[in-house]
Amino acid sequence: MKVVLDPVHGYIELDEIVQEILATPQLQRLRRVRQLGFSNLVYPGANHTRFEHSLGVMHLASMLIKNLDSIDGEKKTELKAASLLHDVGHGPFSHVTENIIDKYTRRRHDDVREILGKGELKEVLEKYGISPGNLAKHIKGETSIGQILSSEIDVDRMDYLVRDAHYTGVAFGVVDYNRLINQMQFYEDRLVVGQGGLKAAESLLVSRFWMNTSVYYHHVGRISEAMCSKAVEYMIENGELDPSKLRQMDDIDLVAAMRRASGHGEELSRRLDTRRLYKRALYAGLDAVGKGVLKHRGKVQRVETEIAELAGVDPKDVLVDIPKMPEMSEMRALIKTDHRMIHLNEASHFVSILEEAHMDNWRLGVYSPKEHCEAVGKAARDFFDVKKTIKQFKLSDL
Repeated sequence: MKVVLDPVHGYIELDEIVQEILATPQLQRLRRVRQLGFSNLVYPGANHTRFEHSLGVMHLASMLIKNLDSIDGEKKTELKAASLLHDVGHGPFSHVTENIIDKYTRRRHDDVREILGKGELKEVLEKYGISPGNLAKHIKGETSIGQILSSEIDVDRMDYLVRDAHYTGVAFGVVDYNRLINQMQFYEDRLVVGQGGLKAAESLLVSRFWMNTSVYYHHVGRISEAMCSKAVEYMIENGELDPSKLRQMDDIDLVAAMRRASGHGEELSRRLDTRRLYKRALYAGLDAVGKGVLKHRGKVQRVETEIAELAGVDPKDVLVDIPKMPEMSEMRALIKTDHRMIHLNEASHFVSILEEAHMDNWRLGVYSPKEHCEAVGKAARDFFDVKKTIKQFKLSDL
């Protein structure tokens, strides 16, 4: 048994199967895939990777299954392997390229059956008699024990909230995961939290809310990710990048490819390299644009073209970012009381209030080079029929 020192959890034990999985090229690639994409442009310390996050999830999963007598030795081994491999399907810069990979290959980051069923990973799993198909189901939360990795409250989000807070330096990642893990159990084949873990569950929701506000939805991160995504799409459409190979790349591979790109792809790459980012021409909440704006999510390129025509600028100088509706699935986690099972937002009045407040994090973003912000902002406000109460950004604010 070997150990490694993790700055978040302390010493993490690595048994033989964990060591062999870690040694595969598929896991080593995650050392070169940043956990938070371009958040280091806001928080300079946010350079941690999917590799150490995977170790942390495996560590927390191991802690939890020690408390669950219902899981036998074979399933414990499967879950340990699945927790280590749950992010092996992430492309470069993690979630930054996920929608593009899905668009061209119809694979999300948790669609890992193909990755597990070939190469060095397949050999390690065969050696220990582990089915890649079973692991793939665990990773997607499609099995009973898979809920430990993918459910309303799971070890994946416990680790990334604490880890992301640690590396960004924000003070909002306080999650009592030890208490939470000690209070988790299976009841009627559902992973639930005992009533004694209610306050710990609340702490996780509070952490998620503030991390969304401060880190995950930060406008600089959203702008950078939109620029990178647009550059990658240009490269794919121009035949400069094979989308089927994108998921196998790491951050270094993609940056190198972007620097070799032509036209607008190369320009966006240069801007990201030198942090000359697009600015906010329009940044509006749901109260200003209404939920009807979501109908445009599937035709963003057409919207960008129309706004560019209204503003009299080149379409490449307009980026539209329409996030999906905000959700916090943790609020539907089950709390086991003495008499019944209830959802977390029913058990905690505080959480029910937080659910409503979470909607305030949503923002429609229209981004443009600084010199076009005024014209693009006016055109975007007209296109989306933005209510006049919204604060208008001036160039001096950007």
